[in-house]
Amino acid sequence: MLTIFNRRELITTSSLEEQSKLRTLLSAHNIPYTIKLINRNSPSAFSDTRARTGSLGQKMSLAYEYRFYVLKKDLSFARSLLGLQ
Repeated sequence: MLTIFNRRELITTSSLEEQSKLRTLLSAHNIPYTIKLINRNSPSAFSDTRARTGSLGQKMSLAYEYRFYVLKKDLSFARSLLGLQ
């Protein structure tokens, strides 16, 4: 089971297609993972720029960020699968 204490961030992407490929690749090699989805257009408790500006002029393809986390013990293998080492 992945928890905040035994996981490491593998990769971050804004592409829906890339995150789909990553999920397929990790699942095919039986690597447990979690994804944290971040909406870059949502308002923050620290900043209200979204409320003032809306989404005018922003690329909607960059509206979401996908952060992949894997177990510490699987990190080097997952990186090698992605060609990150």
